[in-house]
Amino acid sequence: MLQKTSGIVLSYIRYKESSIICKVFTRELGLKSYLINGVRSQNSKSKIALYQPMTLLDMVVYNKESTGLQRISEVKLTRANQLIPFDFNRTGIALFMTEVLTRSIFENYQNEYLFDFLEKSIIELDRQKCSLSHFPLVFLIEHAKYLGFAPESAKEFLTENQGQPFKLEELESAENFINELITSKYACDVMVPLSLRRKLMDHLLEFYNQQLENNQTWKSMTILRQLLD
Repeated sequence: MLQKTSGIVLSYIRYKESSIICKVFTRELGLKSYLINGVRSQNSKSKIALYQPMTLLDMVVYNKESTGLQRISEVKLTRANQLIPFDFNRTGIALFMTEVLTRSIFENYQNEYLFDFLEKSIIELDRQKCSLSHFPLVFLIEHAKYLGFAPESAKEFLTENQGQPFKLEELESAENFINELITSKYACDVMVPLSLRRKLMDHLLEFYNQQLENNQTWKSMTILRQLLD
């Protein structure tokens, strides 16, 4: 049966000569994999732009109860990202968001509140005055809330992680910084040393690894470390 839904593109892989298999987190149906034929052919160059990471889509899809590849009947942009596809830093953060989502949600996982948060996050990332240096940290803290394992306070963010990258004299500053991130969210503009931001990023990623029981290396960290400068 056909169903309308909003979608956020996570990633795609090439399939055969001109097709792709695209992972899309939809608001109404959850995370789905769609087979899209002919999108890489010479006559369809513009269409591949629809399936870049963190693109917001309006879709009409064939919704089958069985698992496996699904099909898209109609698709168009909800809004065109103006900065994310063309700015190296924003593209890097979008890929980081994709990696976090891919590791933390599974096929058919559906959460409208998480979808709405992601949509707002993408719009914020595409905003000219977005604080890019704080964005990945806020994203990790807020995303954990929708997954159900975020601690209730900044202090608990520090103590619930089995690892501890901070020196004793840094703990108070780290706790104050986390409080600012929790309170101000993407509007946070507090100035902190680069070393503290990097340690907090390592701390949060280790926290995610423990909660998700996944110790794989974060592939996007090389880019993110440059962004945190």
